Amino acid sequence: MNSTLAPGCVLSFDDERGFAAALALALEVPLAVIERHRFPDGELKLRLPAALPPCVVLVRSLHQPNEKLVELLIAAPATRELGARRLLLACPYLAYMRQDIAFLPGEAVSQRHIAGLLASRFDVVVTVDPHLHRIGSLGQVMPGCQAVSLSAAPMLGAWVAQRVDRPLLLGPDEESARWVREAAQACAPAADHGWCRKHREGDRDVEIMLPQALDFTGRAVVLIDDLASTGRTLVAAARLALSAGASSVDVAVTHALFFGNALAELRAADIGRVWSTDCVPHESNVVSVVPLLASALSRC
Repeated sequence: MNSTLAPGCVLSFDDERGFAAALALALEVPLAVIERHRFPDGELKLRLPAALPPCVVLVRSLHQPNEKLVELLIAAPATRELGARRLLLACPYLAYMRQDIAFLPGEAVSQRHIAGLLASRFDVVVTVDPHLHRIGSLGQVMPGCQAVSLSAAPMLGAWVAQRVDRPLLLGPDEESARWVREAAQACAPAADHGWCRKHREGDRDVEIMLPQALDFTGRAVVLIDDLASTGRTLVAAARLALSAGASSVDVAVTHALFFGNALAELRAADIGRVWSTDCVPHESNVVSVVPLLASALSRC
């Protein structure tokens, strides 16, 4: 058993049992499961194991976040009441990170408030590719706990390098620059790369401009980003790349949210393969972040 976590366990909700079981196996600790019951009015009742070890890794990915945040608010103190003295949150997708400043007077800065809420409940929070752009580190908005931000970009870059000959990695906007650089360095040799400039009019209206320094003629382009929700930015970037002479366009993202008909819209834009990590369950999952999380949790 891993001495860092012993005696310990991985604790998960019933709908994430498969991912949590793989994590428990990697950490060489037992898996325990939280049972959920929903009352007619929508309230939740949670049932945890009757006794828990001193160190507990609670697994919860926060896609569809609102109900899951309530679950964590109930489960975290209950876990401590049942024996946990050190409580770690393994959160592959950390929601509410987009709103990092007040763009209009009176807007709540959800990043700071949700991050602070979790920091007050957990000793350690480990997540993958949180949507951070105006702060230097996750720890700045998670005072009082150990906040660990991991990157899946090198894993995605290595996946792409094994399947695409001489890929040209392209970020759909300036915010994707860090992920594109990390993914490019994971290719051997390092892949050509760049990122678009984006002007957004609203949640679904974006204007994209390709980087002028790159020649797209005959190139196999792979769009790299931390998350995809509506897919509109990826679609716009793909159409521009194909119009500029790209021979193909594939997509690799960490968090495959893909709401509504987003995936169908990507297919309609002549995007070929869509690859993602298993931070968010989706049919495009090909890269597992379990080894990445297990390594970080062991160090914590």
